[in-house]
Amino acid sequence: MKQQSDKDLNYIYYLVAILSGAFVGAVINVGFKWVIIGAILGFLTAAFFVTVLARSSEEA
Repeated sequence: MKQQSDKDLNYIYYLVAILSGAFVGAVINVGFKWVIIGAILGFLTAAFFVTVLARSSEEA
């Protein structure tokens, strides 16, 4: 039951990472495309965290 509830909350990691990446892209104030690039990089970072780092902490 615990594993299912953890999977249900993974979207929070993605949402926070996308918003943070977009915010950083907006703060550097180079152009709108950097907001999109920041959101994509944030999403990729969250995907790495969820699939690699969070999974390895469950095994320990």
